[in-house]
Amino acid sequence: MFFVLSKVAWFFLAPSNLMLVALVAGLALGAWARARRVGLGLAWAAAAAMIVFGFSPIATWLLNPLETRFPAYAGSDAPVAGIVVLGGAIQQDATLALGQPVVNEAGDRLLAAAALARTYPEAPLVLSGGSARIVGADAFTEAQGMAEVLVALGVARERLVLEDRSKNTWQNALYSREIAGPQPGETWLLVTSAWHMPRSMGVFRQAGFPATPYPVDYRAVGGDELVRPFRTMSDGLRRLDVAVREYVGLLAYRLTGRSDALFPGP
Repeated sequence: MFFVLSKVAWFFLAPSNLMLVALVAGLALGAWARARRVGLGLAWAAAAAMIVFGFSPIATWLLNPLETRFPAYAGSDAPVAGIVVLGGAIQQDATLALGQPVVNEAGDRLLAAAALARTYPEAPLVLSGGSARIVGADAFTEAQGMAEVLVALGVARERLVLEDRSKNTWQNALYSREIAGPQPGETWLLVTSAWHMPRSMGVFRQAGFPATPYPVDYRAVGGDELVRPFRTMSDGLRRLDVAVREYVGLLAYRLTGRSDALFPGP
C-alpha cells in the first residue's frame, strides 16, 4: 500500500506537474469572465515559475546538499565482504524493445559496480531491484537487467546475486539484508546515486543493514554547476523533480519509521 500511495502521490506532487496543472487551470479560469483576473494571475504565476525553476540553478542548489551529505568513498583497509547495487539505472521499456540492455542517466551505478568487482574480486554483488509498475509486472526485473549489463562489462555471472522482489528503497534494504546476511564488523558497500544516498543510508540503518556509502551519479557537484543556468527548461525542471522527490521521500520515510533520521548523515 505504501508503494502505491507513494507513486500516486508523487504524480500530483511533482513540481513540473504542479506547474503545468496550474498553468492549464489558470488559462481555463481566464476564459471565464467572472474568474478572468484570478485565472490569468494563476497562469502567469505558473509560467513564471516554470521559467525561473527551469532555467535558473535553483534546482542544483536543492540537489547539492543531498549529494554532498556523504563524502565520496576513500577506500578502506578492512576487507569488503560484498557490494549492494540499487536499481534505477535500467531503461526497461527500451531494453525490451531493442533486445539489449539500455541504461539511463543513473548508469554510473553499473559502471561503479563493474569497477568495484575488479577491485574486490572476492566480493559478491547483490543487485537489488524488482518491478516498479503499480499494476502488473515487467517482463524482466531491474536486477535481471543490471546483471545483463554487468556480465557484458566482464563481471562473472556467478558473482551476481539477484534481489528482484523490491519495489522501493525500504524493500531494497530489507530483501538485500535477507540475501546478504551481513555479520557484525563486515564491510558492505552500498552503491547508489549521490542524491539518493541520504535516504538509502537512513533506510539501510533502520533495516539493520549498516553499509558503507559509495555515492555515484553526481549531478550538482563539480565545476560551475552551482552558478550555471540550464540550457533548456526541461533539464532544470527534471533536476527540480529529482531533488524535491528526495526531500519528500526523506520526510515520508522518517514519518513512517522507515529511516533512522530525517536527514541521515555520516
